Amino acid sequence: MTISVANSSPHVWLPLPLAVWQDTYQTLHLWTQIIGKIRLALAPKLNHWWHSTLYVTPCELTTSTLPAGTCSFQITFDFLKHQLLIETSDGITQAIALAPRSVADFYQAVMSTLKEIGIEVQIWTMPQEIADPIPLDQDEQHAAYDPEFAQQFWQILMQADRLLRVFRARYAGKCSPVHFFWGSFDLAVTRFSGRRAPEHPGGVPGMADWVTREAYSHEVSSCGFWFGGGSVEALFYAYAYPAPEGFKDYPIQPPAAFYSAEMQEFILPYEVLRQMDDPDARVLEFLQSTYEAAANLGHWDCAALEYKPVVKG
Repeated sequence: MTISVANSSPHVWLPLPLAVWQDTYQTLHLWTQIIGKIRLALAPKLNHWWHSTLYVTPCELTTSTLPAGTCSFQITFDFLKHQLLIETSDGITQAIALAPRSVADFYQAVMSTLKEIGIEVQIWTMPQEIADPIPLDQDEQHAAYDPEFAQQFWQILMQADRLLRVFRARYAGKCSPVHFFWGSFDLAVTRFSGRRAPEHPGGVPGMADWVTREAYSHEVSSCGFWFGGGSVEALFYAYAYPAPEGFKDYPIQPPAAFYSAEMQEFILPYEVLRQMDDPDARVLEFLQSTYEAAANLGHWDCAALEYKPVVKG
């Protein structure tokens, strides 16, 4: 059976302007940082910080399997039942309600629950990639959680994940998983040319230079979905490092997408996408054409990197 991504219904792309869910967004961002930092502390280190990310599943955002001595566990945000689940290979399941509660209270609930079931972990409690950060174990300021907005966030994330997985499957070269970065609060997938990149100059706000240099040690074409921030609404994005000469002027699709000099990347505004016919096809056009901008101008070996599945007659 073949399932087509064409002729998608625009109704799956729900509205979520920043103004209506800003408070829930900020709290949820900080909650995911707590869980992401636990994964960062316990998971074996992978190149480009892939061991720090979270993953989308049909109902959840999860750490996937983490080691706890000779046992294992995972931590999962369930946005349908609005609970945080901690599940162990010993058959233990603990649930923490996702409801209006401060970041500090959420931090204490998570850490005390882990300790009760015999999992010891310490994290750096300073949030990352956030202006004017408050230590996670002291933050009583952010405490909003609207279940309707949280579920809309989840449904949009699931749709973006679905298309990024389709795009990822078309590549035969080194490619990241489709994964959620809790620092920047975006879903991303990254393709690699196979060549090392010049050392990154650093200077990324809220990120140590040595972290950035590890992330961009090799040439990349990266794309994803970001929920926005400040005056910028949600969008699909794409960039290259290093950006080849002429990158920003490369013709891309759909026509509504453009290069943002401020963000230094191509963007497809989410609200504009929602008004288009067949949003799925428009997203895939955006992802493919922006990759071609990086690969063609950067002289990647495109023929060798294209995945051509064997079709049996």
